[in-house]
Amino acid sequence: MKFYRYILPVLVSVVMMTALGGCIPSFTLNGAPIDYNVYKTIRVSNFPIRAALVYPPLEQTFENELLNYITRNTRLQTVDGNSDLVMEGEITQYYLTPQAVTEDAYASKTRLTIGVRVKYTDNKAENKDIDQTFTAYRDFDSSQMLTDVQDQLCQEISKEIVQLIFNATLGNW
Repeated sequence: MKFYRYILPVLVSVVMMTALGGCIPSFTLNGAPIDYNVYKTIRVSNFPIRAALVYPPLEQTFENELLNYITRNTRLQTVDGNSDLVMEGEITQYYLTPQAVTEDAYASKTRLTIGVRVKYTDNKAENKDIDQTFTAYRDFDSSQMLTDVQDQLCQEISKEIVQLIFNATLGNW
């Protein structure tokens, strides 16, 4: 009788694991949900700066980050001519605003905000087109000169905006 008391729970566990073993979901987070039988190419145009305040290296920083992210996360081939997908736009916002004002009326933090307008065209399916502005910002200590932190901030903000753009377009979120 004691034999069944110990064997029965083990036997039930083995049967349950065997039955549920084929029902384990798997997820991959290494790319976009793109049907590569339909979509093979993408054209990424230049993103000129149209903001009131201009930091010239930002254009190249943003474009490189966007192209690298697409290359790393999809199998789409980037082309200059006709393509299945088109991503174009402009950098429309680049500005500073004071944050965290202290009791002596001085800002202890400054916020750099960047906005990018993206027009995404799906030449295979019209209902997937997007025309949207994506923004991101970073705060930095007001005791620092913008010129000392500008490159790093632009790199960080560009990465965040590129992820937002990718998720809204190729990531199909």
